[in-house]
Amino acid sequence: MGRPALELADIFRLHGPAYREAYRGMINSMQRRVMRAIEICRTAVLGGHVEKCDHCGHRRIHYNSCGNRHCNKCQSLARARWLEKHCAQLLPVPYFHVVFTLPAALSSLALQNQRVVYGILFRAAAQTLRRIAADPKHLGARIGFLAVLHTWGQNLQHHPHLHCVVPSGGLSSDGRRWIRGRAHFFLPVRVLSRLFRGVFLHDLQQAQAAAKLRFHGSLQKFADADADAFAHLIKTCRRIEWVVYAKPPFGGPEQVLDYLGRYTHRVAISNNRLISLENGKVTFRWKDYQAGNKQKRMTLDAEEFIRRFLLHVLPAGFVRIRHYGWLANAQRRQKLALCRELLGVQQPEREQQPFAENLGEANKGLTAASFMICPACGQGHMVVIDVIDPTGSLREPMPAIDSS
Repeated sequence: MGRPALELADIFRLHGPAYREAYRGMINSMQRRVMRAIEICRTAVLGGHVEKCDHCGHRRIHYNSCGNRHCNKCQSLARARWLEKHCAQLLPVPYFHVVFTLPAALSSLALQNQRVVYGILFRAAAQTLRRIAADPKHLGARIGFLAVLHTWGQNLQHHPHLHCVVPSGGLSSDGRRWIRGRAHFFLPVRVLSRLFRGVFLHDLQQAQAAAKLRFHGSLQKFADADADAFAHLIKTCRRIEWVVYAKPPFGGPEQVLDYLGRYTHRVAISNNRLISLENGKVTFRWKDYQAGNKQKRMTLDAEEFIRRFLLHVLPAGFVRIRHYGWLANAQRRQKLALCRELLGVQQPEREQQPFAENLGEANKGLTAASFMICPACGQGHMVVIDVIDPTGSLREPMPAIDSS
Protein backbone atom coordinates (compact mmCIF):
# COMPACT_ATOMS: atom_id res chain seq x y z
CA MET A 1 0.00 0.00 0.00
CA GLY A 2 1.45 3.34 -1.07
CA ARG A 3 1.95 6.41 1.04
CA PRO A 4 -1.15 8.66 1.34
CA ALA A 5 -1.00 11.88 -0.66
CA LEU A 6 -1.14 13.85 2.60
CA GLU A 7 -0.24 12.75 6.11
CA LEU A 8 -0.69 14.31 9.52
CA ALA A 9 3.10 14.28 9.76
CA ASP A 10 3.33 16.56 6.71
CA ILE A 11 1.17 19.16 8.44
CA PHE A 12 3.20 18.97 11.63
CA ARG A 13 6.54 19.15 9.80
CA LEU A 14 5.52 22.22 7.83
CA HIS A 15 3.56 24.15 10.45
CA GLY A 16 4.57 22.53 13.76
CA PRO A 17 7.72 24.62 14.42
CA ALA A 18 5.85 27.91 14.02
CA TYR A 19 3.02 26.62 16.21
CA ARG A 20 5.40 25.60 18.99
CA GLU A 21 7.08 29.01 18.85
CA ALA A 22 3.81 30.96 18.83
CA TYR A 23 2.29 28.98 21.72
CA ARG A 24 5.44 28.22 23.66
CA GLY A 25 3.84 28.79 27.05
CA MET A 26 0.47 27.22 26.23
CA ILE A 27 1.32 23.69 25.09
CA ASN A 28 2.56 21.16 27.60
CA SER A 29 5.51 18.81 27.39
CA MET A 30 3.32 15.84 26.43
CA GLN A 31 1.85 17.73 23.48
CA ARG A 32 5.32 18.75 22.34
CA ARG A 33 6.46 15.16 22.61
CA VAL A 34 3.52 13.94 20.52
CA MET A 35 4.16 16.56 17.83
CA ARG A 36 7.83 15.62 17.58
CA ALA A 37 7.07 11.89 17.53
CA ILE A 38 4.61 12.28 14.65
CA GLU A 39 7.05 14.46 12.70
CA ILE A 40 9.90 11.92 12.80
CA CYS A 41 7.85 8.70 12.69
CA ARG A 42 9.09 6.30 10.01
CA THR A 43 11.89 8.57 8.91
CA ALA A 44 15.65 8.12 8.90
CA VAL A 45 15.81 10.18 12.09
CA LEU A 46 14.70 7.09 14.04
CA GLY A 47 16.78 4.65 12.04
CA GLY A 48 15.41 1.39 10.71
CA HIS A 49 16.39 -1.69 8.78
CA VAL A 50 16.61 -3.18 5.31
CA GLU A 51 14.43 -6.18 4.56
CA LYS A 52 14.64 -8.76 1.79
CA CYS A 53 11.99 -11.28 0.73
CA ASP A 54 13.14 -14.87 1.24
CA HIS A 55 11.13 -15.93 -1.81
CA CYS A 56 11.46 -13.34 -4.61
CA GLY A 57 14.32 -11.19 -3.36
CA HIS A 58 12.29 -7.97 -3.16
CA ARG A 59 13.93 -5.40 -0.92
CA ARG A 60 12.60 -2.46 1.03
CA ILE A 61 13.68 0.03 3.65
CA HIS A 62 11.58 0.04 6.78
CA TYR A 63 12.14 3.04 9.01
CA ASN A 64 11.32 2.70 12.69
CA SER A 65 7.99 3.88 14.08
CA CYS A 66 7.76 6.36 16.91
CA GLY A 67 5.40 4.07 18.83
CA ASN A 68 3.40 6.99 20.20
CA ARG A 69 -0.24 6.08 20.80
CA HIS A 70 -1.40 9.40 19.32
CA CYS A 71 0.38 8.76 16.01
CA ASN A 72 -2.01 7.63 13.31
CA LYS A 73 0.72 5.66 11.51
CA CYS A 74 1.67 3.58 14.54
CA GLN A 75 -1.72 2.15 15.44
CA SER A 76 -2.21 -0.54 12.78
CA LEU A 77 0.38 -2.93 14.19
CA ALA A 78 -0.50 -2.04 17.79
CA ARG A 79 -4.16 -2.73 17.02
CA ALA A 80 -3.34 -6.06 15.35
CA ARG A 81 -1.29 -7.25 18.30
CA TRP A 82 -3.96 -6.14 20.78
CA LEU A 83 -6.69 -7.96 18.86
CA GLU A 84 -4.64 -11.12 18.57
CA LYS A 85 -4.27 -11.07 22.34
CA HIS A 86 -7.95 -10.40 23.07
CA CYS A 87 -9.85 -12.24 20.32
CA ALA A 88 -9.92 -15.47 22.34
CA GLN A 89 -11.81 -13.67 25.12
CA LEU A 90 -14.99 -13.27 23.09
CA LEU A 91 -18.00 -15.39 24.03
CA PRO A 92 -20.53 -16.87 21.55
CA VAL A 93 -23.26 -14.41 22.58
CA PRO A 94 -24.57 -11.14 21.13
CA TYR A 95 -22.67 -8.01 22.13
CA PHE A 96 -24.09 -4.54 22.73
CA HIS A 97 -22.43 -1.19 22.13
CA VAL A 98 -23.23 1.48 24.73
CA VAL A 99 -21.91 5.06 24.50
CA PHE A 100 -21.69 7.45 27.46
CA THR A 101 -21.20 11.13 26.54
CA LEU A 102 -20.33 14.11 28.73
CA PRO A 103 -22.52 17.19 28.19
CA ALA A 104 -20.98 20.20 26.45
CA ALA A 105 -21.25 22.21 29.70
CA LEU A 106 -18.48 20.05 31.18
CA SER A 107 -16.19 19.97 28.15
CA SER A 108 -13.88 22.81 29.22
CA LEU A 109 -13.70 21.50 32.77
CA ALA A 110 -12.74 18.07 31.47
CA LEU A 111 -10.10 19.51 29.16
CA GLN A 112 -8.39 21.37 32.01
CA ASN A 113 -8.59 18.35 34.33
CA GLN A 114 -8.18 15.41 31.97
CA ARG A 115 -6.75 12.83 34.33
CA VAL A 116 -9.33 13.49 37.05
CA VAL A 117 -12.44 14.00 34.91
CA TYR A 118 -11.73 11.22 32.42
CA GLY A 119 -11.13 8.94 35.38
CA ILE A 120 -14.52 9.90 36.80
CA LEU A 121 -16.07 9.24 33.38
CA PHE A 122 -14.73 5.68 33.39
CA ARG A 123 -15.82 5.00 36.97
CA ALA A 124 -19.29 6.50 36.54
CA ALA A 125 -20.02 4.56 33.35
CA ALA A 126 -18.73 1.31 34.82
CA GLN A 127 -20.69 1.73 38.04
CA THR A 128 -23.83 2.57 36.07
CA LEU A 129 -23.63 -0.49 33.83
CA ARG A 130 -22.87 -2.87 36.68
CA ARG A 131 -25.58 -1.53 39.02
CA ILE A 132 -28.37 -1.51 36.44
CA ALA A 133 -27.37 -4.91 35.05
CA ALA A 134 -27.34 -6.43 38.55
CA ASP A 135 -30.85 -5.15 39.28
CA PRO A 136 -33.32 -8.08 39.03
CA LYS A 137 -35.82 -5.70 37.39
CA HIS A 138 -33.51 -5.50 34.39
CA LEU A 139 -30.94 -8.26 33.86
CA GLY A 140 -30.10 -9.46 37.35
CA ALA A 141 -26.57 -10.52 36.45
CA ARG A 142 -22.94 -9.66 36.98
CA ILE A 143 -21.56 -8.45 33.68
CA GLY A 144 -18.14 -7.93 32.16
CA PHE A 145 -17.28 -5.34 29.55
CA LEU A 146 -14.63 -3.26 27.84
CA ALA A 147 -14.58 0.56 27.70
CA VAL A 148 -12.63 2.78 25.27
CA LEU A 149 -12.21 6.54 25.71
CA HIS A 150 -12.57 8.86 22.72
CA THR A 151 -12.26 12.61 23.24
CA TRP A 152 -12.99 13.92 19.75
CA GLY A 153 -15.85 14.55 17.39
CA GLN A 154 -15.61 14.29 13.62
CA ASN A 155 -14.73 17.99 13.41
CA LEU A 156 -11.85 17.46 15.91
CA GLN A 157 -13.57 19.51 18.61
CA HIS A 158 -13.40 18.28 22.19
CA HIS A 159 -16.16 15.71 22.69
CA PRO A 160 -15.30 13.21 25.47
CA HIS A 161 -17.30 9.98 25.38
CA LEU A 162 -16.88 6.36 26.30
CA HIS A 163 -17.56 3.38 24.01
CA CYS A 164 -18.49 0.23 25.94
CA VAL A 165 -18.73 -3.24 24.40
CA VAL A 166 -20.87 -5.49 26.60
CA PRO A 167 -21.81 -9.17 26.21
CA SER A 168 -25.56 -9.78 26.36
CA GLY A 169 -25.92 -11.62 29.63
CA GLY A 170 -23.82 -12.38 32.66
CA LEU A 171 -23.23 -14.51 35.72
CA SER A 172 -25.83 -15.03 38.42
CA SER A 173 -24.95 -13.64 41.84
CA ASP A 174 -23.87 -17.09 43.05
CA GLY A 175 -21.87 -17.73 39.89
CA ARG A 176 -23.72 -20.95 39.08
CA ARG A 177 -25.80 -19.84 36.10
CA TRP A 178 -25.41 -17.83 32.92
CA ILE A 179 -28.27 -15.36 32.69
CA ARG A 180 -29.08 -14.60 29.07
CA GLY A 181 -30.04 -11.10 28.02
CA ARG A 182 -32.77 -10.28 25.56
CA ALA A 183 -31.76 -10.59 21.92
CA HIS A 184 -32.43 -7.00 20.84
CA PHE A 185 -32.50 -5.06 24.11
CA PHE A 186 -29.82 -4.64 26.74
CA LEU A 187 -30.71 -2.10 29.42
CA PRO A 188 -33.11 0.91 29.43
CA VAL A 189 -31.27 3.95 28.12
CA ARG A 190 -33.15 6.49 30.25
CA VAL A 191 -32.35 4.60 33.45
CA LEU A 192 -28.69 4.35 32.42
CA SER A 193 -28.58 8.05 31.57
CA ARG A 194 -29.98 9.28 34.86
CA LEU A 195 -27.86 7.04 37.05
CA PHE A 196 -24.76 7.94 35.03
CA ARG A 197 -25.52 11.63 35.50
CA GLY A 198 -26.00 11.24 39.24
CA VAL A 199 -22.88 9.17 39.82
CA PHE A 200 -20.69 11.40 37.68
CA LEU A 201 -21.82 14.67 39.27
CA HIS A 202 -21.47 13.21 42.77
CA ASP A 203 -17.88 12.16 42.05
CA LEU A 204 -17.15 15.50 40.42
CA GLN A 205 -18.35 17.34 43.53
CA GLN A 206 -16.18 15.05 45.66
CA ALA A 207 -13.17 15.90 43.49
CA GLN A 208 -13.88 19.62 43.87
CA ALA A 209 -14.27 19.31 47.64
CA ALA A 210 -10.93 17.48 47.80
CA ALA A 211 -9.26 20.26 45.75
CA LYS A 212 -8.37 17.83 42.95
CA LEU A 213 -9.62 20.14 40.20
CA ARG A 214 -7.70 23.03 38.67
CA PHE A 215 -9.27 26.03 36.93
CA HIS A 216 -7.75 28.48 34.48
CA GLY A 217 -8.93 31.19 32.11
CA SER A 218 -12.70 31.30 31.77
CA LEU A 219 -13.03 28.67 34.51
CA GLN A 220 -11.17 30.73 37.09
CA LYS A 221 -14.51 31.60 38.69
CA PHE A 222 -14.73 28.00 39.95
CA ALA A 223 -11.46 28.32 41.87
CA ASP A 224 -13.08 30.22 44.73
CA ALA A 225 -14.24 27.57 47.18
CA ASP A 226 -16.82 29.96 48.64
CA ALA A 227 -18.33 30.95 45.31
CA ASP A 228 -21.63 29.61 44.05
CA ALA A 229 -20.36 29.19 40.47
CA PHE A 230 -19.44 25.53 40.78
CA ALA A 231 -22.67 24.67 42.58
CA HIS A 232 -24.57 26.44 39.81
CA LEU A 233 -22.71 24.39 37.19
CA ILE A 234 -23.65 21.15 38.95
CA LYS A 235 -27.27 22.28 39.24
CA THR A 236 -27.38 23.15 35.55
CA CYS A 237 -25.97 19.76 34.58
CA ARG A 238 -28.54 17.98 36.75
CA ARG A 239 -31.37 19.63 34.85
CA ILE A 240 -30.34 18.44 31.40
CA GLU A 241 -30.65 14.97 29.92
CA TRP A 242 -27.31 13.23 29.45
CA VAL A 243 -26.74 11.25 26.28
CA VAL A 244 -26.38 7.51 26.68
CA TYR A 245 -26.82 5.62 23.45
CA ALA A 246 -27.27 1.85 23.16
CA LYS A 247 -26.65 0.76 19.59
CA PRO A 248 -28.19 -2.39 18.06
CA PRO A 249 -26.39 -5.59 19.05
CA PHE A 250 -23.52 -6.97 17.02
CA GLY A 251 -24.28 -10.14 15.13
CA GLY A 252 -21.55 -12.17 16.79
CA PRO A 253 -17.85 -12.33 17.68
CA GLU A 254 -16.78 -11.58 14.09
CA GLN A 255 -18.69 -8.29 14.08
CA VAL A 256 -17.30 -7.44 17.53
CA LEU A 257 -13.76 -7.95 16.26
CA ASP A 258 -14.49 -5.80 13.25
CA TYR A 259 -15.73 -3.04 15.56
CA LEU A 260 -12.85 -3.35 18.00
CA GLY A 261 -10.38 -3.29 15.12
CA ARG A 262 -11.72 0.11 14.10
CA TYR A 263 -12.21 1.70 17.52
CA THR A 264 -9.71 0.53 20.12
CA HIS A 265 -6.62 2.23 18.72
CA ARG A 266 -8.23 5.06 16.78
CA VAL A 267 -6.70 8.53 17.01
CA ALA A 268 -8.37 11.89 16.48
CA ILE A 269 -7.98 11.81 12.69
CA SER A 270 -6.61 9.28 10.21
CA ASN A 271 -4.55 10.12 7.14
CA ASN A 272 -7.27 8.90 4.78
CA ARG A 273 -9.54 11.76 5.93
CA LEU A 274 -7.00 14.41 4.97
CA ILE A 275 -7.62 16.00 1.58
CA SER A 276 -5.22 18.90 1.08
CA LEU A 277 -2.76 21.31 2.64
CA GLU A 278 -2.68 24.50 0.62
CA ASN A 279 -1.87 28.12 1.47
CA GLY A 280 -1.62 27.31 5.16
CA LYS A 281 -5.05 25.66 5.29
CA VAL A 282 -5.95 22.02 5.94
CA THR A 283 -9.02 20.44 4.33
CA PHE A 284 -10.38 17.14 5.63
CA ARG A 285 -13.49 14.97 5.44
CA TRP A 286 -15.91 14.74 8.32
CA LYS A 287 -19.27 13.19 8.99
CA ASP A 288 -22.01 15.53 10.23
CA TYR A 289 -24.15 13.38 12.52
CA GLN A 290 -26.68 16.19 13.03
CA ALA A 291 -27.28 16.27 9.27
CA GLY A 292 -28.06 12.59 8.89
CA ASN A 293 -24.42 11.44 8.81
CA LYS A 294 -23.79 13.51 5.69
CA GLN A 295 -20.20 13.50 4.49
CA LYS A 296 -18.77 17.02 4.35
CA ARG A 297 -15.48 18.85 3.94
CA MET A 298 -14.00 21.23 6.48
CA THR A 299 -11.14 23.69 5.93
CA LEU A 300 -9.17 25.09 8.87
CA ASP A 301 -6.08 27.20 9.22
CA ALA A 302 -3.17 24.86 9.91
CA GLU A 303 -2.73 26.53 13.29
CA GLU A 304 -6.35 25.79 14.27
CA PHE A 305 -6.08 22.23 12.92
CA ILE A 306 -3.03 21.56 15.10
CA ARG A 307 -4.72 23.17 18.10
CA ARG A 308 -7.73 20.90 17.74
CA PHE A 309 -5.59 17.80 17.31
CA LEU A 310 -3.62 18.57 20.46
CA LEU A 311 -6.85 18.76 22.48
CA HIS A 312 -6.86 14.97 22.36
CA VAL A 313 -3.38 14.26 23.68
CA LEU A 314 -3.91 12.28 26.87
CA PRO A 315 -1.87 12.64 30.06
CA ALA A 316 1.19 10.40 30.28
CA GLY A 317 0.33 6.92 31.46
CA PHE A 318 -3.44 7.42 31.28
CA VAL A 319 -5.10 4.12 30.31
CA ARG A 320 -7.76 4.63 27.63
CA ILE A 321 -8.84 0.97 27.20
CA ARG A 322 -10.15 -0.62 30.39
CA HIS A 323 -11.88 -3.86 31.39
CA TYR A 324 -14.52 -4.28 34.09
CA GLY A 325 -16.51 -6.95 35.91
CA TRP A 326 -15.43 -10.47 35.12
CA LEU A 327 -13.31 -9.11 32.24
CA ALA A 328 -11.11 -7.20 34.69
CA ASN A 329 -7.48 -8.27 34.51
CA ALA A 330 -7.31 -9.80 37.98
CA GLN A 331 -10.00 -12.43 37.36
CA ARG A 332 -10.45 -12.55 33.59
CA ARG A 333 -9.06 -16.00 32.83
CA GLN A 334 -10.89 -17.74 35.66
CA LYS A 335 -14.21 -15.99 35.04
CA LEU A 336 -14.12 -16.47 31.27
CA ALA A 337 -13.54 -20.18 31.78
CA LEU A 338 -16.57 -20.25 34.10
CA CYS A 339 -18.70 -18.36 31.57
CA ARG A 340 -17.80 -20.81 28.81
CA GLU A 341 -18.54 -23.74 31.09
CA LEU A 342 -22.00 -22.36 31.91
CA LEU A 343 -22.62 -21.60 28.23
CA GLY A 344 -21.60 -25.11 27.28
CA VAL A 345 -18.78 -24.07 24.95
CA GLN A 346 -15.16 -25.18 24.88
CA GLN A 347 -12.16 -23.08 25.73
CA PRO A 348 -10.97 -21.73 22.35
CA GLU A 349 -7.63 -22.76 20.96
CA ARG A 350 -5.73 -20.17 18.97
CA GLU A 351 -4.89 -22.74 16.29
CA GLN A 352 -8.59 -23.48 15.75
CA GLN A 353 -9.56 -19.82 15.45
CA PRO A 354 -7.12 -18.07 13.13
CA PHE A 355 -7.25 -14.40 13.89
CA ALA A 356 -7.40 -13.22 10.26
CA GLU A 357 -10.46 -15.39 9.57
CA ASN A 358 -12.40 -13.70 12.35
CA LEU A 359 -11.97 -10.17 11.06
CA GLY A 360 -14.44 -8.18 9.02
CA GLU A 361 -13.53 -7.04 5.52
CA ALA A 362 -12.10 -3.73 6.73
CA ASN A 363 -9.41 -5.54 8.73
CA LYS A 364 -9.00 -8.77 6.77
CA GLY A 365 -5.47 -10.10 7.14
CA LEU A 366 -4.51 -7.54 9.76
CA THR A 367 -2.28 -9.60 12.03
CA ALA A 368 1.12 -8.95 13.46
CA ALA A 369 2.55 -11.65 11.16
CA SER A 370 0.89 -10.20 8.04
CA PHE A 371 3.10 -7.12 8.23
CA MET A 372 6.09 -9.30 7.34
CA ILE A 373 4.52 -10.86 4.21
CA CYS A 374 6.25 -9.70 1.03
CA PRO A 375 4.19 -6.95 -0.69
CA ALA A 376 5.63 -7.93 -4.08
CA CYS A 377 4.99 -11.68 -4.34
CA GLY A 378 2.64 -12.19 -1.39
CA GLN A 379 4.28 -15.53 -0.61
CA GLY A 380 7.64 -14.90 0.97
CA HIS A 381 8.48 -13.19 4.21
CA MET A 382 10.55 -10.07 4.68
CA VAL A 383 13.78 -10.85 6.52
CA VAL A 384 16.02 -8.18 8.06
CA ILE A 385 19.38 -8.10 6.31
CA ASP A 386 20.83 -4.84 7.62
CA VAL A 387 20.27 -2.10 10.17
CA ILE A 388 20.07 1.64 9.52
CA ASP A 389 21.51 3.79 12.28
CA PRO A 390 19.39 6.70 13.54
CA THR A 391 21.57 9.00 11.43
CA GLY A 392 19.97 7.42 8.38
CA SER A 393 23.18 5.83 7.07
CA LEU A 394 23.76 2.11 6.53
CA ARG A 395 26.48 0.43 8.51
CA GLU A 396 27.70 -1.15 5.24
CA PRO A 397 27.19 0.30 1.73
CA MET A 398 24.36 -1.28 -0.22
CA PRO A 399 22.72 -0.66 -3.60
CA ALA A 400 20.04 2.03 -3.73
CA ILE A 401 16.61 0.73 -2.80
CA ASP A 402 13.22 2.10 -3.74
CA SER A 403 11.42 2.62 -0.43
CA SER A 404 8.17 3.92 -1.92
